[in-house]
Amino acid sequence: MELNVKNYQDRVGPSLHSYPALVRRSSLKTLSTVAGVLLLASVASGQAVGGTMGARSSLGSLPRERSGTAMHAGSWDRTGRNADYRSIAPGKTLVLLKYHGSGIIRHFWCTFPGNTTARCQLILRMYWDGEKHPSVRVPLGAFFAVGFGQKVNYQSAPLEETSGGYNCWWPMPFHKSAYWTITNESRKAVNGFYWNIGFDAYPHVSKKMLEFHALWRNEKPVPAGQNYVILKTTGRGQYVGTALFMHILHKQPNTFEFLEGNAMVYIDDGHGKHNYYQGIGAPKPGQIMPAIEDTGTEDYFDSGWYFDSGTYSAPYHGCLIKQPGYISAYRWYIADPIPFKKSIRFTIQVGPDDNVKADYASVAYWYQTQPHPIYPELPSAAALLPPPGRFRFSIANAITGQHLVPDAKAGTGTVIVQKMAGFTGSWSKGTQLWWHGQSVGSRLLLQLPAPKTGNYLLLGYFTKAPDYGIFQITSHGHKIGPKIDCYAGHVQPSGPITLGRIHLHAGRNPLRIEMTGKNPKSAGYMFGLNALVLKPAP
Repeated sequence: MELNVKNYQDRVGPSLHSYPALVRRSSLKTLSTVAGVLLLASVASGQAVGGTMGARSSLGSLPRERSGTAMHAGSWDRTGRNADYRSIAPGKTLVLLKYHGSGIIRHFWCTFPGNTTARCQLILRMYWDGEKHPSVRVPLGAFFAVGFGQKVNYQSAPLEETSGGYNCWWPMPFHKSAYWTITNESRKAVNGFYWNIGFDAYPHVSKKMLEFHALWRNEKPVPAGQNYVILKTTGRGQYVGTALFMHILHKQPNTFEFLEGNAMVYIDDGHGKHNYYQGIGAPKPGQIMPAIEDTGTEDYFDSGWYFDSGTYSAPYHGCLIKQPGYISAYRWYIADPIPFKKSIRFTIQVGPDDNVKADYASVAYWYQTQPHPIYPELPSAAALLPPPGRFRFSIANAITGQHLVPDAKAGTGTVIVQKMAGFTGSWSKGTQLWWHGQSVGSRLLLQLPAPKTGNYLLLGYFTKAPDYGIFQITSHGHKIGPKIDCYAGHVQPSGPITLGRIHLHAGRNPLRIEMTGKNPKSAGYMFGLNALVLKPAP
C-alpha cells in the first residue's frame, strides 16, 4: 500500500529529524545555481507570479528580477555542529520536505555512503497539493537515471551524478503543498544521508503549471510478444524523459539484438483495453497505431549502431552502462516534450519482434494535471535489486590495475591483485592493484601500454581508505598531474581523476608512482589502482 500522508504523520508525529526546517537560502553559505534551459510553457508573458520566470532559467534570464521568495529544506545540523546528516533505519521513513503553500522546486541534491542495495531500496516519494498517493515513486538510484544499482559519474541537463553527489534540476511546481519522503526498504541502516532542496515560494502559482511526475516500473521478464510499457497514464500533460535499464536473459547470436526494438507511443487513444499494434507483422484492421514510432532502441536514445563508441553522457541523451547484455540509457525531451490531452501509452519493443527474453526496468518523467492514476504497488524489496552476481561494473576502454600487476616492480612493499567485493562501491572488474608495506619515498614502477605514439589525456581510478597515502605520478621524469591524497574515512572508489596530458610511445611506457606522504588522519601509505584510461589528445 502506498504511503498515506495523514496516516504517516499520525504514526511518527513531528520531530526535529522528521520535519526539516525551512529557511531563506540567503542564510546559507553556498547555493546551487539553477542552470540549463528547462521546460514548461510561458504564462501571461511571464508576468504572473509563478509564470515563466518561475519555471525555467538560463544565463540570459539571470539579471531579470524574480518575484519568488527563496526557500530551502535540508539536513544541516540544527545544533550548530557538523552532524549534517540523518540516518534511516531499516523499514523507516524520513521526511525530506514538508511545506504548505505555493512554489516551485528548483534543485534537489543528496549524497549518502550507499551501495547497490541502498540505491535500489531507498524509495523516493513526492506528494503535491495534499494528494494521498505519490506523484513520484522511484528507487533513489534509478531516479537519477542510472540502472542496476550502479553509480556512474555523468552530466545531463536535468539530472547528474558527480563525484559523490546526486543532483536534480527538474522544475517542480506545486499549488498548495509539497511533501517528500524517503523510505529504507533494505535490511541495513543507511547512515549518513545528506540532502538539500531549494525552492521558490509564491503567493500563488499559475493553474497552467503542471505537476511533476516520475514512475519506476519493471517486468521480469517482459512477456513474450508484448512491448515493454514504460508509462500509461490519463489526463493532460507532456512527457519529458525516459531512463531505461535493459538486461538480456540469454545469449543471442548478437548480444545486443534487443536494441532492434522500436519505441512506440500511443497518444489520446482513451487508455482503454485496446488492441494496440506493436510492430509485429502487418497491422490488422481495428488495431490502434502508434502516433510515434522510431527506428530502434539506440536510435531512440539518439545514438546509433548499438552504441558503437561506448558509454557517454550529453545534455539530453546518454548511454551510461554498456556491457554484453546490459544497457542503461536516458533520453530527455527538454526541447521537444510530447504533449497529450487525454492519455499517453509509452512502449518499446524488446527486440524486433518482442522475442528476446529480457528484464526491463524504467523511469518515466512527465508533467500532468491531477489527479493521476494510482500507481501499482512496488515489488518486494528483493525484486528491486539487480541480478545477483551477474552485473559487474566496468569502465569503458580501461587498463585495469590487475593487468598491470605482473609487470609491476616495487622498491619496497608488496604488489598484488585485491578483490573489492567486500567493500561498498564499484570497482571495474571488481579488483584493484594493491601496493602495501611501503613508506615515504617508496616507488612503484608500472608499465603503461599505449596503442600508438602520441599525446593522451590520462584518467585514473584509484581507491581511498583510512590507511592510504599521498602519491605523485611521473613519466619519463615529468610529473603527471598533481599529488593525490587517497585518505578517506572508509574504503571507497575515487571516481575518475583527470591527471592531464601525457606523451606515450607505442607499446609499454614506464609510469612511476612515488609515495610522497600521507594525510594527518591516515594510518598508512597504502596505494590502490583500479584502472587507467587513455584518451587521444591533440
